Amino acid sequence: MRIVQKFGGTSVGSLERIRRTADLVQAEIGRGNEVAVVVSAMSGETNRLIGMARELSPAPAGREMDALVATGEQVTAALLSIELQARGIFAYSCSGAQAGFRTDSQHARARIKHIDSAHLIRHMQAGQVPVVTGFQGVDEHGNVTTLGRGGSDTSAVALAVAVKADVCDIYTDVDGVYTTDPRIVPRARKIDRISYEEMLEFASLGAKVLQTRSVELAMRYDMPIHLRSSFEPVPGTIVSREDDTMERAVISGVAYNRDEAKITIRGIPDHPGIAANVFGPVAEAAINVDVIVQNVSEQGYTDITFTVPRDDFGTTMDIMHKLCGEMQARDVLGDDTVAKVSVIGVGMRSHSGVAKKMFDVLAGEGINIQMISTSEIKITVVIDESQVDRAVQALHTAFGLDAEESEG
Repeated sequence: MRIVQKFGGTSVGSLERIRRTADLVQAEIGRGNEVAVVVSAMSGETNRLIGMARELSPAPAGREMDALVATGEQVTAALLSIELQARGIFAYSCSGAQAGFRTDSQHARARIKHIDSAHLIRHMQAGQVPVVTGFQGVDEHGNVTTLGRGGSDTSAVALAVAVKADVCDIYTDVDGVYTTDPRIVPRARKIDRISYEEMLEFASLGAKVLQTRSVELAMRYDMPIHLRSSFEPVPGTIVSREDDTMERAVISGVAYNRDEAKITIRGIPDHPGIAANVFGPVAEAAINVDVIVQNVSEQGYTDITFTVPRDDFGTTMDIMHKLCGEMQARDVLGDDTVAKVSVIGVGMRSHSGVAKKMFDVLAGEGINIQMISTSEIKITVVIDESQVDRAVQALHTAFGLDAEESEG
């Protein structure tokens, strides 16, 4: 069996944890598996490097920032290789460039173009362990590039695809994906198996267990991901293609995101091209718009309401105020105290009544729904942020997701 193991920053955050990581690598080798490893920087290291750069310059060049932050993973890869070599395991560290990661030239948000993996496969077949720096590659000009925060997950899945691995094991400080946040619902259950599509929905709603790009890549190439704990020797969550067993669960989980803001531009004269006029400048500012509701009145005016990440609230409000004058709209309203709550499940495809049940549950809790968005496997509502915990708890219980007392 050929495996790619990825270890996040908390898994390699100290020498003691690097030794524990080496135990996990050694165990797979002991089972006769071929292994490649992808590592993140030690927890906090990337932020430390960025902080030093910004003490020197408020706007350091992207090329130099990539060259700087890429060193964090190189330290981890070398230290883990040293530990594995001390145990008699033929391991060697590789930068992204040495591992064959070729990317475009977009610093801090590069995309992988291809991986020259033949040499890695030969080493793995010979029982050697390449320890690869995550989060980075090299462009056609030889410049170091990075994939963006959380990019080590993407590196690991891409490497697993390139070396034709059977599975990509991603080790973190949690032991899997849960039906919701256990901090809000202590009786949340770990999900044994989840589809790529469901995992994408969880990730897009702010679940930080897996990076969205890594799940998209895994789905495109049908690469199973086993999300596991570095600290607890228990089975984790398998992320894979949808199968018959997944169809039995109508709802797999309840997710939420507090990082939301809502904006309404009211009283726009109704004519073709309004939406393009509103969202064009927002897109040019690289701001992601999510839930959108448009209402047209009989008097020939339109109101458009939409949500954006809370960090982009001020910039988007500035854009809307400018458009308000240009489009002769009545006014602009903003609210940065909202949140999204979603129920997610592939079983929605074959079961009706999920939306009604969700709305009934929230009404019973006295929670006002401000906006609604649906997809084939997700129903999302926008509510006041102060009501998130109550909404998640009520929905989790109503859809039968609470663990039995004997389970926890």
